[in-house]
This record gives sequence, structure tokens and C-alpha cells, in this order.
Amino acid sequence: MARYLRVSPRKVRRVGDVVKGKPVEQGLEMLRFMPQKPAAILRKIVQSAASNAQEHKGLDVDLLVIRNIIVEQGPTLKRFRPRAQGRAARILKRTSHITVVLTEGL
Repeated sequence: MARYLRVSPRKVRRVGDVVKGKPVEQGLEMLRFMPQKPAAILRKIVQSAASNAQEHKGLDVDLLVIRNIIVEQGPTLKRFRPRAQGRAARILKRTSHITVVLTEGL
């Protein structure tokens, strides 16, 4: 699980849907070569989840499958950009909460 990440949930979901349902090793390899920013973030979270499963639950990493990737919207940072004639435009900097669920077995 990772919370308050400064990346839009919509962008994370696009990358997460590609690796959902794949074995952990295959998913990590796919994420490694994706050019999108959320791919590097998701890769770290999946690696952490696999490591936790191995250390705390005693599961075999080779049998783990990415069961689900849940992406929820976190708090939005509100910023302003100056515009013409003294006006201001609102900029929304969105954050994400990401949860990766792994299961054992194919």
C-alpha cells in the first residue's frame, strides 16, 4: 500500500490494468519497461508487496499473482496560476492511494 502519491489516479489505473492478473515476475518485467511515471511507482509497490508476502506470510514469490490493484483518489492540492487581467486559474494537483493485492497460485 502507498498513500498520498503525487500522481493522478486516472493515470495509475491505466498502467495498473495492464499488469492486473499477471504473475508477479511478469508484471514487474512489464512495469520495468513502461515509459509512464506511474509504472515506476507501481513497480516499487508490487516489489514491496511480494517481499512482505515472502517475509511475513512465508509465501513463494514464484507462485504469487497480482490479484488486484486498487487506486483511490487522495486529497487534492489546490494551486493558482495567474491569468490575464488580474484573474487566477485553479490548478488541481491530484494524489493517489494505491493498494496492491497478491494471491498465491495461478
